Amino acid sequence: MRFRHPDGSTVHLAYCTNVHPAETLDGVLAQLRDHCEPVRRRLGRDRLGIGLWLAKDAAHALVTDPSALRGLRTELDRRGLEVVTLNGFPYEGFGAEEVKYRVYQPDWADPERLAHTTDLARVLAQLLPDDVTEGTISTLPLAWRTAYDDKRAATAHTALTTLAERLDALDELTGRSIRIGLEPEPGCTVETTHDAIAPLTAIGHHRIGICVDTCHLATSFEDPHTALDALTEARVPIVKSQLSAALHAEHPHLPEVRGALAAFDEPRFLHQTRTRTSMGLRGTDDLGEALAGDALPDASPWRAHFHVPLHAAPAAPLTSTLPVLRTALTHLVGGPHALTRHLEVETYTWQALPPELRPRARAQLADGIAAELTLARDLLTDLGLKELP
Repeated sequence: MRFRHPDGSTVHLAYCTNVHPAETLDGVLAQLRDHCEPVRRRLGRDRLGIGLWLAKDAAHALVTDPSALRGLRTELDRRGLEVVTLNGFPYEGFGAEEVKYRVYQPDWADPERLAHTTDLARVLAQLLPDDVTEGTISTLPLAWRTAYDDKRAATAHTALTTLAERLDALDELTGRSIRIGLEPEPGCTVETTHDAIAPLTAIGHHRIGICVDTCHLATSFEDPHTALDALTEARVPIVKSQLSAALHAEHPHLPEVRGALAAFDEPRFLHQTRTRTSMGLRGTDDLGEALAGDALPDASPWRAHFHVPLHAAPAAPLTSTLPVLRTALTHLVGGPHALTRHLEVETYTWQALPPELRPRARAQLADGIAAELTLARDLLTDLGLKELP
């Protein structure tokens, strides 16, 4: 979906396909047929943006077979879909029964991460619509914190510098400008937007910036205005933003609140949990750890990294951090100039919700994704953006 910003630029809204498990190119093509096109039809639009997730094998197949890449582009056009952004964070196995810490491998100190991201950039340059010259890719925020030292940090810096040079060459060759955004996430070396400023300033290349995920922003209790103003002041490009909401528990000391949270403690994804104390931010790597005894102080609200559907906050006594998303979006695109032009709804946890909240069929999932996009569309038009046909 496209919107005209008052500054004259085009803002793109997509939904991320990492909600649909697919490791191969055939799986991606099936997604377009079974999920993406039905969502577009529910929205009554001739064109729908998707933030494509391409696992390692799918990306490799596309970059080594020009006919396969042309075939994907043709299929996108045929189904009324367009791609201006990719989710390059998960490498493979994102649909596995247990993902947890595996999603952070390989990290930016491993050569596989550079190779994969280069493949993604080459693919995206060919998938962009004919009238679009800028594409974006979100990626791992360097590494999970426990696997990182000075040597690996230097290797990661070199890899990102090499990537920037490759993106320059790709632009010269294709006329398509591809930019990469590190996506801060709780528990990673770059946990917050503040953490991103130093490494991105050190790289100092306009093609390497940040992807602001509003669930992660909220989980770390960052104030959107403070965070985004700091990025602007440091001249860190906000390459894209993922529109997502975290799980919020106002009174985690109450037994009924802990019981409600326990329903979201599931085995597939990591749900880093944070709270603010007088000594600063405290946290656990997973929701189950926070609920087990006194691992996390419970005198102040807890927030958990669980992407809950934008339009359907969990039942009381829990809620979501949708207000943080609203505030961030107002700052990103509600001013005289758009700070970013690529927005992506990213609720990949539909099948990890408590059983009674999970969609039971494809049609229910499509309904839910369409409802999220409708909410995002309404937020944008309320900010003065005009939806384009």
